[in-house]
Amino acid sequence: MIRRVFKAFQYRDFRLMWIGACTSTIGTWMQIVAQSWLIYTLTNSATMLALDQVLGGLPILLFSLVGGVVADRIDRRYGLLASQYVQMTSAFILTVLVAFHVVHVWEILTLSFVNGCAQSIGGPAYSALIPTLVEKEDMPNAIALNSIQFNLAVTIGPALGGVALHNLGMAWCFGLNGLSFLAPIVALGMLRTRFLPQPTGEGILDSMKQGFRFVRKQGAMEILIVLAFLMTFLAVPARTFLPVFAKQIFHRGSDTYAAFLSVSGLGSILGALAVAGLGNVRNKGRVALTMLICLGASIAAFAVSKSLVISYVTLFLFGGAMIAVFAMVNSLVQLIVTNEMRGRVMSVYNTAFRGGMGVGNLASGWLVPKFTAPLVLGANGLLLIAMALYFLFIQRRVAEL
Repeated sequence: MIRRVFKAFQYRDFRLMWIGACTSTIGTWMQIVAQSWLIYTLTNSATMLALDQVLGGLPILLFSLVGGVVADRIDRRYGLLASQYVQMTSAFILTVLVAFHVVHVWEILTLSFVNGCAQSIGGPAYSALIPTLVEKEDMPNAIALNSIQFNLAVTIGPALGGVALHNLGMAWCFGLNGLSFLAPIVALGMLRTRFLPQPTGEGILDSMKQGFRFVRKQGAMEILIVLAFLMTFLAVPARTFLPVFAKQIFHRGSDTYAAFLSVSGLGSILGALAVAGLGNVRNKGRVALTMLICLGASIAAFAVSKSLVISYVTLFLFGGAMIAVFAMVNSLVQLIVTNEMRGRVMSVYNTAFRGGMGVGNLASGWLVPKFTAPLVLGANGLLLIAMALYFLFIQRRVAEL
């Protein structure tokens, strides 16, 4: 059973990328903890928290399609390396600003936008690279294990970030994040796998159109893209507004916020392990929609909770359900797409996926001051349940996959 769960680790290049990405993501979450707390401390504004998320996601919405074309035209390692260097530089700039007590909110927001631009190139390249490191039958397992590294980092990163925040100061969180980018840079330099694109005389716009045509020819793919947008639109704000619940609902400090993230991340690790253990399971669409119902229920329960213990339990379930549905939908997309189209199609998927985050955070950030965070997140949870039931029983293309 254990061997089946970690089957993709038999591939050397996949192991290297997994370790490098996990190290970097731990550093990123250390910065996220410090950055969210810094913004909320400086402004006491839920809207500013949402704006930071929106500015980080906006370039992905605007430029990921171009990033997908680039990922299909060059060695995907180069796009990833460029992305890592830009994000590392941004982290060190923020380190200096915070260390010398000259940081302003506009500088934080600007660097979030710069990081988003880097991720719009690196994201499609990474999504297209990972499945090529393993055999096709092990692709769902690799995607699930990749989800584990992200959520292992979500568990470890906030915990380390909380320790650094309380004992060393915010500058250390940003500085350690900058150093963490060395891990994927070294891993990318050691990869043996190479993607050698076919020469083409097509323009960028024509290549993008090819990606859209591929999506439209695959009827279920269109529904998966729509589902990716809607599920992140409604689910991700639950994580974004955790500082509001920690500070305003439970009247606690950054340690409770970090605990919220860690409990959610622990649930995500176990959810991803369950998906990895299932392997190339049948009825992925039905499983994904069932997990979507669980995701909506956990968000709604967290929103109305007045007990820290119950909140921890619901966040644990939230993390497990969220990563399960994300991994299942991602696997379905990756199994449908061909390798020569992978960068472009995954850029369309990532645009919808990350675009849903940005637009969802913007909408929820506008609604929270008017209707309170519990009411907005509770409504989001109920809408997720309604959406899952619609795709499960009425529009059944995903359910039949």
